Amino acid sequence: MFEDINKVLLITDMDGTFLPSSKIPGQRSIEAIADFQRKGGKFSIATGRAIQAAQQYFESFSVNCPIIMSNGGMVYDLDRKKQIHDVFVPDFTRDIVSEILRDNPDVGCEVLTLDAVYVPQMTPLEAKHNVICKVKPVLCGVDEMPGDWYKVLFAIEPEKMERLMDYVDKRGWTGVDFVRSAPEYYEILPQNISKGSALEKMRSLCGMEDYTFVAMGDYNNDIEMLQAADVAICPSNAVEEVKKVCDLVLDVSCEEDAVAAALEYIYGRLGV
Repeated sequence: MFEDINKVLLITDMDGTFLPSSKIPGQRSIEAIADFQRKGGKFSIATGRAIQAAQQYFESFSVNCPIIMSNGGMVYDLDRKKQIHDVFVPDFTRDIVSEILRDNPDVGCEVLTLDAVYVPQMTPLEAKHNVICKVKPVLCGVDEMPGDWYKVLFAIEPEKMERLMDYVDKRGWTGVDFVRSAPEYYEILPQNISKGSALEKMRSLCGMEDYTFVAMGDYNNDIEMLQAADVAICPSNAVEEVKKVCDLVLDVSCEEDAVAAALEYIYGRLGV
C-alpha cells in the first residue's frame, strides 16, 4: 500500500483536524505539508466550507490535488478554477428551509452556492460563523436566492441542537440528508452525498485509482470519507464515533499539529 510517495494522497478535514480553535494552521504542519509535497506526495483538504471560506488559507499552504468542498457537494480544481464534479440539493429544499426557519426563529441559516453565501436568517451564532469563515454573506429571503444550492447550514447553540434535530425528525422529510457537522451546526446535503462519495469521485475522475488515500477527520461528517479511504487517521480530539472507524488515533490533538504527526506516520510506513 505504501510503496511510492508519488502515489500517496493525504486529505484532511479542516476545522478540528487541520485547524486548531484559533483557525490558524500550525507552523509545524505547514512546513510538514510543504516537505511532503517536495518529496512527491499529494496533499488536499475536504471541508464543509464554501470556496470563499477556504480561499483565505491557501496563502499559508498549498494543495497539489483537487479539493472537496461543501461536505462532498463539490470536487474542485483550484489551479483551473473549475468544478470537476458537483451535486446540488433538490429544488424542494427551499420549502424545507422556509418551514424550519418559520418555526425556529432562533436558528441561523446560510445557503452555499458557487458564487456566494446567502443568509436568510441571521443570528449572533451565524454572524460569528461568517466572521470565522471570512465571508461577506448576501442577506435575503429564501425565495430571493438563486438555485443550485450545494448545502444548507443551520447554526444553533449546542444545548438547543437536540430540539432542532427532533423537530426535523418529526417532519420525516425525504430526498435529502440531514447531517450534524459540529456541536453547533446542522446541515442539509444532497441525498447520499458526503466527503466519502466525493473521495470516490476523486479516485475515478482524477485518475487516482492506484493511489493510497490517507484521510483525516474528527467529526461525524468525516466518517464516510474515513471509511472510503485506504487509511483513516484522526486526532485525539475526535468524537468517539470517528475513533471507532479509524486505523490510527493520534496521541495529539488538532491543537498540536495533528497533520504533521500524520505525515510522520506516513513516512514511517514508506520507510523514508
